[in-house]
Amino acid sequence: MDLLGIILWPLKWAVELLLVAFHWLFSNMGLGYDDGITWVLSIVGLVLVVRAALIPIFVRQIKSQRKMLEVAPQLKKIQDKYKGKKDQFSREAMSRETMELYKRTGTNPLSSCLPLLLQMPIFFALFSVLNDAQHGKAGVGPLDAARAESFGQASLFGVAPLHDSFATQWTHMVAGEPYILAVMIIAATMVVLMTASQFITQLQIVSKNMSPETKASPMFKQQRIMLYLLPLVFAFSGVAFPLGVMFYWLTSNIWTMVQQFIVIRNMPTPGSEAAKAREERLARKGKLVANDGDIIVVEEPKKPAQRQQPVGKNRSKKQTGPKK
Repeated sequence: MDLLGIILWPLKWAVELLLVAFHWLFSNMGLGYDDGITWVLSIVGLVLVVRAALIPIFVRQIKSQRKMLEVAPQLKKIQDKYKGKKDQFSREAMSRETMELYKRTGTNPLSSCLPLLLQMPIFFALFSVLNDAQHGKAGVGPLDAARAESFGQASLFGVAPLHDSFATQWTHMVAGEPYILAVMIIAATMVVLMTASQFITQLQIVSKNMSPETKASPMFKQQRIMLYLLPLVFAFSGVAFPLGVMFYWLTSNIWTMVQQFIVIRNMPTPGSEAAKAREERLARKGKLVANDGDIIVVEEPKKPAQRQQPVGKNRSKKQTGPKK
């Protein structure tokens, strides 16, 4: 076993345990043991548990990013101070002042990336277990040969095998061979949903959760590129994913989209449009606290009462018949 296999072994064992546990739960609730829907729900449950367990890492990543944003103005001053100076002495001085700033403020440019790097082995183990199971290959732990074969042979609605993909059926169709239209329809629908969820997630960040300083920096241009690049990656690579793996990616994307929405609403980047909207909401509720401790309350403007048309004396008199 190579080094990567040694690192992933305990992670894959835990993933298999969750997958088998959810499959046991749903099959004992009345769903078919070998049915595709049973395995799909097991994948969804697996992803939800894993992503929920990663929430503390995600929160730590958000806090690290916040710290980097706080020191960004000071960092820019150092960069402006040595702008255009390419001699060895200036570069060393800029590097020394930058490191002193990081040390003084307790920040680290790599700290925001570290949580993401810690998540990668977990996601790779997830993908590896699901991909092996698609082909009926036994896992390293609870996913034995019988369960792996059940997963590999499972079909949605009895006609769409979970191990099949859009690209495979497209190849059969182009070659004039028998193909499964249901697989192509389900896969195409999921590719659209995966692409849309990824685009919405990136759009939330770019449009609402960036400060004016960030939007003026080169990082904003990179985010704009990612806004359109990542959905295209899902669109082109998704057609080659087996259906079972696509359910994993789609569930993970939806989780990310919802999680990002909650974070932007409740923990927005200072100075961003989302932060201003949050302050307005808190102020309306009387929950916004100023720096001096005073509570800021914004009163809703009163709607003017509807003006009533004055009634003339002649019109106000009751009409009576002619006197006899």
